[in-house]
Amino acid sequence: MTEKPYAEIKNLRRVFDVSKPWLNRVLEGGEKQILKAVDGVSFDIAKGETFALVGESGSGKSTVARMVVGLLPPSEGSVTIDGVPMVGRAASGERQRLRRRIQMIFQDPYASLNPRWRVMDIVAEPVRAFRLIDDESGVRARVGELLSLVGLHPADGVKFPHEFSGGQRQRIAIARALASNAEFIVCDEPTSALDVSVQAQILNLMRDLQDQFGLTYLFISHNLAVVRHMATRIGVMYLGRIVEISGGRELFSNPKHPYTHMLLDAVPDMGMTGRQRVPVSGEIPNPITPPTGCTFNPRCPFATDRCRKEIPPLIGGVACFAVQEGRLVSPVAA
Repeated sequence: MTEKPYAEIKNLRRVFDVSKPWLNRVLEGGEKQILKAVDGVSFDIAKGETFALVGESGSGKSTVARMVVGLLPPSEGSVTIDGVPMVGRAASGERQRLRRRIQMIFQDPYASLNPRWRVMDIVAEPVRAFRLIDDESGVRARVGELLSLVGLHPADGVKFPHEFSGGQRQRIAIARALASNAEFIVCDEPTSALDVSVQAQILNLMRDLQDQFGLTYLFISHNLAVVRHMATRIGVMYLGRIVEISGGRELFSNPKHPYTHMLLDAVPDMGMTGRQRVPVSGEIPNPITPPTGCTFNPRCPFATDRCRKEIPPLIGGVACFAVQEGRLVSPVAA
């Protein structure tokens, strides 16, 4: 019997009304404008694994992350974590108990930490909010334990965020995420604001903590090198939709969707294999007025009239008519 996924995301959609005010539209003759940030995204995450979402800026990755943790309500679709629905009705107290086990690590560690609070209070906030420890001495001991766990000293608790480097601030953010005994952590570009050498330290720390506590990650990134190091499975997003889902190693050894090929060709070939590479061409379209059919068709060398008229379904882990019709074979696999 197949184990039920820890997190299930089904047909997730989010639209934003970016129209001018009603009176302006009446006087100037403008029309209502709707932006489809996420359009029918579905995937699941097994307990203890890292599922990564990758894609160019503007593809909807961060919007998905915020809907999964409940910071942003979806326009349609469902999010279920450990059997508890994050949208709609849930049993009394179930969702509140679940929220303690869900945390988020943001892209900019300095912006996500209160500059007026000492690190002790920042890390202790989830402990106090969820009343995990009653006495203050116990709270302080727990904070010291968490700071040591992420590679800092317990004495650092008396300092303010501005007294730390970027990598140290991200360690503080990780300690805060662990303070509530979290099981599911959504990481939204957690290393993109850090130096390359510091990125490796933070990623290794996150993997060690995952092994130690059995954490489940939803990892958002546009850096394929980072994703290759972290992800068990990868979903490739383009203009609000998932165009390919594959295992972490398989995606790099045998990419299927033309957009995935394009992303991988943009990564420097450190092995100097001599494989022919196609540079990234064009730009991601305006999500307010997306192309009809497959939204990637204006940049795709394999696009046909069918691609310009119909939206390809996700079949066999890839949403591409060229792949489904046998017109595209991976040059990496070949």
